[in-house]
Amino acid sequence: QVKLVESGGGSVQAGDSLRLSCAASGGTFTMPGTGWFRQVPGNEREFVAGIRWSDGTAYYGSFTQGRFAISGDNAKTMVGLQMDNLRPDDTAVYYCAAGSVGGSSWHKDYDYWGQGTQVTVAS
Repeated sequence: QVKLVESGGGSVQAGDSLRLSCAASGGTFTMPGTGWFRQVPGNEREFVAGIRWSDGTAYYGSFTQGRFAISGDNAKTMVGLQMDNLRPDDTAVYYCAAGSVGGSSWHKDYDYWGQGTQVTVAS
């Protein structure tokens, strides 16, 4: 059983930055892929970014437009999401997820989810 714990959400102004972190209980991420998704009420979960542990390749949702960066430490204990130049439409609950398909942007390829952290961006 994999338990994921997110931290780092909050309320900011447009143009500000936030860094989210995701830690895996038990110490390390053991599944091939780890990703970040976000969701607003009434919408499906949207892929933000993911990392494939086998080669360290990072993947991004098209809306990120170079503003977001995902990173994982070599020990596979923490995954971060740096978010710069935030916009009001980035407001959502952000979830960390781990799955058996490295690099997937499809939420159903992810088996384990954190509880989510709220990000609110004011204009």
